[in-house]
Amino acid sequence: MSAVVALVEQAGGVPDRVSLEMLSLAGRLGSELGIPVHVVLFGEGADAAVAGLAGLGLETAHIVEHPRLDAYAPVAWAAGLGEIATSVGAVAVVAPGTERGTEVLAHLAARTSLPMAANVVAVTPGERWQVTRQRWAGSLIEEAWLDGEPRLVTVAVHALQPAVVAAGGPAPAMVRVTPTLTDADLRVRVTGRVETKSDKVSLTEARVVVGGGRGIGSAEGFAMLDELADLLGGAVGVSRVVTSAGWKPHAMQIGQTGLRIAPDLYIACGISGAIQHIVGCKGAKKILAINKDPHAPMLARSDYAVVGDLHEVVPAVIEELRRT
Repeated sequence: MSAVVALVEQAGGVPDRVSLEMLSLAGRLGSELGIPVHVVLFGEGADAAVAGLAGLGLETAHIVEHPRLDAYAPVAWAAGLGEIATSVGAVAVVAPGTERGTEVLAHLAARTSLPMAANVVAVTPGERWQVTRQRWAGSLIEEAWLDGEPRLVTVAVHALQPAVVAAGGPAPAMVRVTPTLTDADLRVRVTGRVETKSDKVSLTEARVVVGGGRGIGSAEGFAMLDELADLLGGAVGVSRVVTSAGWKPHAMQIGQTGLRIAPDLYIACGISGAIQHIVGCKGAKKILAINKDPHAPMLARSDYAVVGDLHEVVPAVIEELRRT
């Protein structure tokens, strides 16, 4: 028996978008090898999340349960994932390139003394497996050989389209698994969470994101971006310099050390466009930049650009939206 094993992240019983992106690569790999794709889910809501995987051609969903595994524990997740990979004869273990996915696969690589390829966008199996992956914050594409078995791969976030759902397709069969864990496996784990309540759309799920940078000028200046985002049914994000200045919290930061977004439209206001910020927003389908500097790198990265003072342009856009 052999299979491709994929780690699916979920929240509140819903598979994350990045996991669906990862499953597009896992599914393609399974088809090329002629073997099934199995998924592994942890945490509360895992059962419900399986229904969200219907129609993706997945064979089995392994639900990991353990009396002491009621929250995220990276080493324990790696142990459970490794047990399942061994039991089904995995030729590859694939995970989304998120903080969690990368951490878990790194632990699995350490436990098995296997190499791991991170931020992969394509895999070509053969006598030797070739992987294409992003390097240097996505500014460089590297082709490399990945040896060992199973191959351990994380998929670059927002580099691929989510897996296509076949209407009316079945959900994968559920199998419950209780891994063998030691105290050392559970030494590092989440012991509690404090969530900020908000009635606004999530930054990572918003179809429209309005970003603000140094050009906003102050924390108070973000009021107009909040208004614009509300009118468009979107969310507000910021560049690193804004969080460094204390104008907005790090949770709103878009970039290499912040969130990676993939909205239909990203409106970058007063953002110069450093490569670290581009890493976070390049998944957007369209980018509109508003900047008074015609030579700002952000304009070169954008589909549309307005060269002008954002303190005049944004209020004008808001007025026009209110009129319509």
